[in-house]
Amino acid sequence: MANTITKRELVNKVCAELDGGFTQNDVLDIVQKTIELITEALGNGDRVVLRNFGTFTVKEVKAKVGRNPKDPAKNVPIPPRSVVKFKVGKNLKEAAAKVSH
Repeated sequence: MANTITKRELVNKVCAELDGGFTQNDVLDIVQKTIELITEALGNGDRVVLRNFGTFTVKEVKAKVGRNPKDPAKNVPIPPRSVVKFKVGKNLKEAAAKVSH
């Protein structure tokens, strides 16, 4: 089973890689600001490209009619909405391919 890496653990790993060049609070601020800026860009409908990692985009999902799983005879209208899509970049795709199942 794969481990979960939290934001705090990611910050700790980055600090260790930088050999004391930044404090944990510095790195935490940078990571948090990066997340906020990506969120803001996507909220504005922009595309966010992180070369070799991946691309975040916002796509419109059309309205459709679904089924109520408790009562399949009933139709349930699902309104149109925006969703975030992520297209995996080359390096991430290669790293993921190395994971054994």
